[in-house]
Amino acid sequence: MGQMQATWDVLGCGVVSVDDLVYLATYPPANTKARILGRDRQGGGLTGTALVAAARLGARAAFGGVLGYDELSLVAIAELEREGVDCSPMLRRPEARPCHSTVIVGRDTGSRNVFFSREGVMTPRPEEVTPELVRRCRVLFVDHLDLDVACHMAAAAAAVGVPVVADIEWKQYQRAEELFARIQHLIIPEHFALELTGAATTAEAVARLASPERPCTAATAGERGCWFAVHGGPVQHQPAFPVAAVDTTGCGDVFHGAYAACIACGLGVAESIRFASATAAIKATRPGGGRPGIPTWDEVERFLGEAHRRPPQASDGR
Repeated sequence: MGQMQATWDVLGCGVVSVDDLVYLATYPPANTKARILGRDRQGGGLTGTALVAAARLGARAAFGGVLGYDELSLVAIAELEREGVDCSPMLRRPEARPCHSTVIVGRDTGSRNVFFSREGVMTPRPEEVTPELVRRCRVLFVDHLDLDVACHMAAAAAAVGVPVVADIEWKQYQRAEELFARIQHLIIPEHFALELTGAATTAEAVARLASPERPCTAATAGERGCWFAVHGGPVQHQPAFPVAAVDTTGCGDVFHGAYAACIACGLGVAESIRFASATAAIKATRPGGGRPGIPTWDEVERFLGEAHRRPPQASDGR
């Protein structure tokens, strides 16, 4: 019932970063010199970029994490708000900082290597995450920044019937299993799925992680596509769309944000996976880091050659 009057389609709490991108002809081996071809600074982070992707596609997105008043925080907030992400539920603490990353992009293949610092990064205290806040969204998005907070938020979401989409890239400690049990839409990288399960193949890993209670269990594998299971059913494969990759920075985060936006507006799992795959593929064809290349809803529909139920605010002019 609360979701019918939701303020936001997607509310996210997790990693928001400021990324300093350094462009090279190719990523160099150790103990060599390489000429820098260009530099750029922009917002990034798993949750930050996912929320921007959702907003670019027309969803009402909001950030519910913690930032401060320093230069990096101001840059991160300005980047989110410029993209239409509502920062009103965000908490401010003087000592808080966003993640700060240096991303090395090889222009020959579009590959990227990320070097990051979490100094000063903070998350909400459990008592600051209320059922009233979570009830204001259609989908809650969490990542692995703080699994205690993610567990608390997922429990609050379960109590008010809000589905959780999660982007977890590594197992930090024993509460990972507890968090997984509370996530309705678990989409993790292939390497993590294999590490968690000890499976020989990605499909087998998804089958082991899937359960009838979870609408979607998925593992993404870049240019090899995505394997997923719906409510513990047979594992399906969504091939990656063949594109000429220019910059793969943030493609996984874009995939998650697009998927969350699709779920928020009522699309099914398989359709959401396909739409998210197309969104990430388009982004990979565009230079400029994780966010500038994110397409609009109309652009994704033209790429797919088919129409989809869309967020009410989606338009080509966003």
